[in-house]
Amino acid sequence: MTLPRFPGRLGLVQRVLPSYRAAFFDALAAACEGGMSLFAGEPRPDEAIVTTRLLHTARYAPARNLHLFRGSFYLCYQRGLLRWLRDWNPDALIVEANPRYVATPYAVRWMKQRSRPVIAWGLGAPPLSGPLAGFRYGRRARFLSMFDAIIAYSQRGADEYAALGFSPEKIFVAPNAVAPRPAWKPATRPSTVDRATVLFVGRLQARKRVDFLLQACAQLPEPKPRLLIIGDGPERRRFETLAAQIYPSAEFLGPKHGAELQPYFAMADLFVLPGTGGLAVQEAMTHGLPVIVAQGDGTQDDLVRPENGWQIPPDNLTALTETLRLALSDIPRLRQMGAESYRIVVEEINLEKMVEVFVQALTAASGANKKR
Repeated sequence: MTLPRFPGRLGLVQRVLPSYRAAFFDALAAACEGGMSLFAGEPRPDEAIVTTRLLHTARYAPARNLHLFRGSFYLCYQRGLLRWLRDWNPDALIVEANPRYVATPYAVRWMKQRSRPVIAWGLGAPPLSGPLAGFRYGRRARFLSMFDAIIAYSQRGADEYAALGFSPEKIFVAPNAVAPRPAWKPATRPSTVDRATVLFVGRLQARKRVDFLLQACAQLPEPKPRLLIIGDGPERRRFETLAAQIYPSAEFLGPKHGAELQPYFAMADLFVLPGTGGLAVQEAMTHGLPVIVAQGDGTQDDLVRPENGWQIPPDNLTALTETLRLALSDIPRLRQMGAESYRIVVEEINLEKMVEVFVQALTAASGANKKR
């Protein structure tokens, strides 16, 4: 399959460059005939973000991030942004749709002075509450009005941008993807099993709610599932201690990456992510697994559907337990749902499709800009 291409030179601004995004940025750079330069800095020391500077096709340009304040008052200023723009001189620019990044308006102004398009990329704009909600709503709307197009991670995000008054015709949905279209067929799994295998892959942090997964498995009827937990992190010892008390058969296998994970995906019957985040969900689907995930910011909405899995309320042990019970009660149905997971990542949500939508947005914004 030949991907569409952007004929110009692209600049892309990120606060940080997470390692899981490197493959996407390289793929996007390969679709830009003039190349792509990525301007990004480092996270705060206390952020659990694994970053990289290793890009094979895109060019990396280091920013100096100044992190100001905390919590709801957080702001980030990226030093060197305008110097990078002058040096790279892009034909189009993509930035994060986050008004907390205070250098962004200067970059937009620089591009507009040269009649070049700027596209925002973001999660969405969920409803606001509190005494300053009206002020913040207006600030968001003014910020978004600067852009020629918006790329949303999900349809929910696209709807939220439209609700803020941004033209739906200029909103593109590129479902969040971290893996390419699989080049393999999933393992053949039997229609019946004596004991199902449940798999978790992720960083062992409190917000991942592995404690809930242990408690839920402990409450299931016999035969209880084999539980494989892959990953490492600050809460590993606490989770292992809890497992020894309530689910001693749980297997903590430590961190594994890439090809190391494939045998575990192949032996699993169900992938479960009971907490927030979860980059491994799409990878599990490439191996033909049905999934259970906690509802979050909308990025899972397009990926996890009733046909291939379950979205459950976050921090709800009862919902997790009952969903696990339901899922493991019908293995033939799990197999059908796993087949649908695989179809989704082959046909709809993968890095190639994500690049395709980005190029469509770039082409549309560039064309509209030339007509003005």
